[in-house]
Amino acid sequence: MKRILLIAAILCSSLMVLQSCSPKGGATQSLKKGNVTGNWVLNDITFEGLPQSAVKSLFDEGSYTCFKGSTWSLTNSGNGSYTLPGGGECTAKTQKIYWSVSPADETFQFKKIFEGEKAKNVTSGYRSVLSSTDGNSMVIKSPVEYGAKTAYIVLNFTKAAK
Repeated sequence: MKRILLIAAILCSSLMVLQSCSPKGGATQSLKKGNVTGNWVLNDITFEGLPQSAVKSLFDEGSYTCFKGSTWSLTNSGNGSYTLPGGGECTAKTQKIYWSVSPADETFQFKKIFEGEKAKNVTSGYRSVLSSTDGNSMVIKSPVEYGAKTAYIVLNFTKAAK
């Protein structure tokens, strides 16, 4: 009897270990930090569920058009920055950020870090849907309230040439 219980306990333990090591759902497997790390260029901005004329600013920075052609540097440590190219009515600017991804929630989030601040002391930031990333292209959807529903500003990135 003791042997049967011992064998059953070993089998249950083995199954639990194997289950915890198996990959979780297929959709979130590609949404991982390693596929987001690197240098990116924001090539195109589109809109889902709202007209572009309804969008006045992006990430509290000014017109969304100022972000077209911006470069985003995202290091593995979570430190990063984005650089707006400037031109027209847009000011060239580099903004330090602290970023992370959550594959379970399929989100990309970042907070702006200003001179003299530490990331752990900044309590506000931006959370977007990490729609897809394969290491060479990335789509991030920034939610906005439009009417009585959630609409999205869709940011389409490509990996910057080295």
